Amino acid sequence: MLNWKDIIHFSIKGNPKPDRRVEKTESEWRELLSPEQFRITRKKGTEAPHTGELCSIYEAGKYNCICCDTPLFDSTIKFDSGTGWPSFTQPIKENAIKYERDSSYGMIRVEVMCNTCDAHLGHVFPDGPGPNGLRYCINSESMRLQKQDSDSKMEKIKG
Repeated sequence: MLNWKDIIHFSIKGNPKPDRRVEKTESEWRELLSPEQFRITRKKGTEAPHTGELCSIYEAGKYNCICCDTPLFDSTIKFDSGTGWPSFTQPIKENAIKYERDSSYGMIRVEVMCNTCDAHLGHVFPDGPGPNGLRYCINSESMRLQKQDSDSKMEKIKG
Protein backbone atom coordinates (compact mmCIF):
# COMPACT_ATOMS: atom_id res chain seq x y z
CA MET A 1 0.00 0.00 0.00
CA LEU A 2 1.41 3.36 -1.04
CA ASN A 3 1.82 6.19 1.47
CA TRP A 4 2.79 9.87 1.23
CA LYS A 5 6.51 9.08 1.62
CA ASP A 6 6.30 6.77 -1.44
CA ILE A 7 4.56 9.50 -3.46
CA ILE A 8 7.23 12.08 -2.62
CA HIS A 9 9.96 9.55 -3.42
CA PHE A 10 8.45 8.86 -6.88
CA SER A 11 8.04 12.58 -7.61
CA ILE A 12 11.72 13.24 -6.79
CA LYS A 13 13.59 10.05 -7.71
CA GLY A 14 11.48 8.82 -10.65
CA ASN A 15 8.37 6.78 -11.24
CA PRO A 16 7.87 3.04 -11.51
CA LYS A 17 8.13 1.68 -15.04
CA PRO A 18 4.70 1.30 -16.70
CA ASP A 19 3.58 -2.05 -18.13
CA ARG A 20 3.32 -0.44 -21.57
CA ARG A 21 3.57 2.99 -23.24
CA VAL A 22 1.09 4.77 -25.52
CA GLU A 23 2.35 7.81 -27.39
CA LYS A 24 0.42 9.89 -29.92
CA THR A 25 0.81 13.27 -31.57
CA GLU A 26 -1.26 16.22 -30.38
CA SER A 27 -3.45 15.96 -33.49
CA GLU A 28 -4.04 12.23 -32.88
CA TRP A 29 -5.13 12.97 -29.29
CA ARG A 30 -7.44 15.75 -30.56
CA GLU A 31 -9.13 13.28 -32.91
CA LEU A 32 -9.70 10.73 -30.13
CA LEU A 33 -10.87 13.01 -27.33
CA SER A 34 -13.64 15.53 -26.81
CA PRO A 35 -12.43 19.15 -26.55
CA GLU A 36 -12.92 19.07 -22.75
CA GLN A 37 -11.11 15.71 -22.37
CA PHE A 38 -8.25 17.06 -24.48
CA ARG A 39 -8.03 20.29 -22.44
CA ILE A 40 -7.88 18.38 -19.17
CA THR A 41 -5.72 15.37 -20.07
CA ARG A 42 -3.32 16.83 -22.61
CA LYS A 43 -3.17 20.49 -21.47
CA LYS A 44 -3.31 19.88 -17.67
CA GLY A 45 -6.69 21.49 -17.19
CA THR A 46 -9.29 20.88 -14.51
CA GLU A 47 -13.05 20.67 -14.39
CA ALA A 48 -15.13 22.81 -12.08
CA PRO A 49 -15.86 21.12 -8.73
CA HIS A 50 -19.09 19.13 -8.46
CA THR A 51 -19.60 19.12 -12.25
CA GLY A 52 -17.96 15.83 -13.22
CA GLU A 53 -20.28 12.98 -14.11
CA LEU A 54 -18.23 10.46 -12.06
CA CYS A 55 -18.36 12.44 -8.77
CA SER A 56 -21.51 10.80 -7.45
CA ILE A 57 -21.28 7.39 -9.14
CA TYR A 58 -20.32 4.49 -6.87
CA GLU A 59 -21.08 1.49 -9.08
CA ALA A 60 -18.71 -1.48 -9.05
CA GLY A 61 -16.01 -1.40 -11.68
CA LYS A 62 -12.68 0.01 -12.74
CA TYR A 63 -11.85 3.61 -13.59
CA ASN A 64 -9.74 3.59 -16.76
CA CYS A 65 -7.74 6.35 -18.43
CA ILE A 66 -9.91 8.07 -21.04
CA CYS A 67 -6.91 8.34 -23.38
CA CYS A 68 -5.39 4.84 -23.38
CA ASP A 69 -7.90 2.72 -21.39
CA THR A 70 -5.33 1.72 -18.76
CA PRO A 71 -7.03 0.71 -15.47
CA LEU A 72 -6.18 3.37 -12.87
CA PHE A 73 -8.48 2.98 -9.86
CA ASP A 74 -10.95 0.43 -8.52
CA SER A 75 -14.40 1.43 -7.30
CA THR A 76 -13.73 -0.28 -3.95
CA ILE A 77 -11.27 2.46 -2.96
CA LYS A 78 -13.39 5.42 -4.11
CA PHE A 79 -14.74 7.70 -1.37
CA ASP A 80 -16.67 10.96 -1.04
CA SER A 81 -14.08 13.55 -0.05
CA GLY A 82 -16.52 16.46 -0.30
CA THR A 83 -14.10 18.27 -2.63
CA GLY A 84 -16.20 18.00 -5.79
CA TRP A 85 -13.96 15.56 -7.66
CA PRO A 86 -13.88 11.76 -7.63
CA SER A 87 -11.46 10.69 -4.89
CA PHE A 88 -9.55 7.46 -4.35
CA THR A 89 -7.14 6.16 -1.72
CA GLN A 90 -4.85 4.02 -3.92
CA PRO A 91 -4.16 3.35 -7.59
CA ILE A 92 -5.10 -0.06 -8.94
CA LYS A 93 -1.38 -0.89 -9.32
CA GLU A 94 1.69 0.91 -8.05
CA ASN A 95 2.93 1.57 -11.59
CA ALA A 96 -0.43 2.79 -13.00
CA ILE A 97 0.19 6.38 -11.88
CA LYS A 98 3.03 8.80 -12.60
CA TYR A 99 3.87 11.53 -10.05
CA GLU A 100 5.41 14.95 -10.68
CA ARG A 101 5.95 18.03 -8.54
CA ASP A 102 3.54 20.80 -9.55
CA SER A 103 4.28 24.38 -8.46
CA SER A 104 1.61 26.07 -10.61
CA TYR A 105 -0.79 28.67 -9.19
CA GLY A 106 1.54 29.51 -6.32
CA MET A 107 1.08 26.11 -4.65
CA ILE A 108 3.27 23.06 -4.30
CA ARG A 109 1.34 19.88 -5.09
CA VAL A 110 1.93 16.46 -6.58
CA GLU A 111 0.35 16.03 -10.01
CA VAL A 112 -0.85 12.55 -10.96
CA MET A 113 -0.81 11.31 -14.54
CA CYS A 114 -1.47 8.06 -16.32
CA ASN A 115 1.90 6.31 -16.36
CA THR A 116 1.05 4.71 -19.72
CA CYS A 117 0.23 7.82 -21.80
CA ASP A 118 1.08 10.81 -19.53
CA ALA A 119 -2.53 12.04 -19.41
CA HIS A 120 -3.09 14.59 -16.65
CA LEU A 121 -5.54 13.12 -14.11
CA GLY A 122 -5.42 15.48 -11.13
CA HIS A 123 -3.42 15.64 -7.89
CA VAL A 124 -2.72 13.55 -4.80
CA PHE A 125 -2.81 14.94 -1.26
CA PRO A 126 -1.84 13.55 2.17
CA ASP A 127 -5.24 14.30 3.75
CA GLY A 128 -7.21 11.20 2.83
CA PRO A 129 -8.71 8.52 5.06
CA GLY A 130 -6.77 5.70 6.72
CA PRO A 131 -4.91 3.53 6.62
CA ASN A 132 -2.56 5.32 4.18
CA GLY A 133 -3.97 8.86 4.35
CA LEU A 134 -3.90 9.50 0.59
CA ARG A 135 -6.52 11.35 -1.45
CA TYR A 136 -6.21 11.07 -5.21
CA CYS A 137 -8.36 13.96 -6.48
CA ILE A 138 -9.16 13.08 -10.11
CA ASN A 139 -10.98 14.85 -12.94
CA SER A 140 -14.04 12.90 -14.17
CA GLU A 141 -13.17 13.84 -17.75
CA SER A 142 -9.85 12.00 -17.50
CA MET A 143 -11.48 8.61 -16.77
CA ARG A 144 -14.25 6.30 -17.83
CA LEU A 145 -15.97 3.77 -15.58
CA GLN A 146 -15.77 0.22 -16.86
CA LYS A 147 -18.68 -1.23 -14.93
CA GLN A 148 -18.37 -4.67 -13.42
CA ASP A 149 -20.84 -6.98 -15.12
CA SER A 150 -23.11 -9.33 -13.23
CA ASP A 151 -21.14 -12.42 -14.40
CA SER A 152 -18.03 -10.98 -12.72
CA LYS A 153 -20.03 -10.32 -9.57
CA MET A 154 -21.33 -13.90 -9.50
CA GLU A 155 -17.84 -15.27 -10.06
CA LYS A 156 -16.57 -13.14 -7.16
CA ILE A 157 -19.37 -14.45 -4.91
CA LYS A 158 -18.72 -18.09 -5.91
CA GLY A 159 -14.92 -17.78 -5.68
